Amino acid sequence: MKYILIDKIQELEPGKRIVTTKNLTLAEEYLQDHFPSFPVIPGVLMLEGMIQSAAWLVRLEQNFANSIVVLKAAKNLKYSYFLRPGCTIRYEVQLMKIDDEVAKFKASGYVGDRVAVSARLELMWKNLGDKGQWGKNADEGILQQVRKTWDLVGGPQALEASSEA
Repeated sequence: MKYILIDKIQELEPGKRIVTTKNLTLAEEYLQDHFPSFPVIPGVLMLEGMIQSAAWLVRLEQNFANSIVVLKAAKNLKYSYFLRPGCTIRYEVQLMKIDDEVAKFKASGYVGDRVAVSARLELMWKNLGDKGQWGKNADEGILQQVRKTWDLVGGPQALEASSEA
């Protein structure tokens, strides 16, 4: 994904839930086209923010073992209203079940106390290295970038805070 749609991890309970935030600004590149006279975050990017939040729970549960974590299914997806620059969306994602093939989540995005988006998500994962040696090199690069992003969004601090609670 070209866009990182999480600015900060606010709360984290590994294996259970995560709360993240994204501050929407007029400087967001995608707003130049969506829409110049009425800039709003595209609904698919609101969905992607929930997916990226849920992916952190998967990565933690698997100790960053898989380079690729992707959406398998989005069910009961509901959008309530448009989000404009100046809003902060808070994603609350709860892990419902995880097994060897898929993780299931209940996710919502809020502005204040108002639900802007909600869905049931299913994520799956893999390593490119499972397809051959070229993929192992790609996996290493992807995981290196994932760990940098983890540090930038406050993952280590959120883990520390969750262990102190």
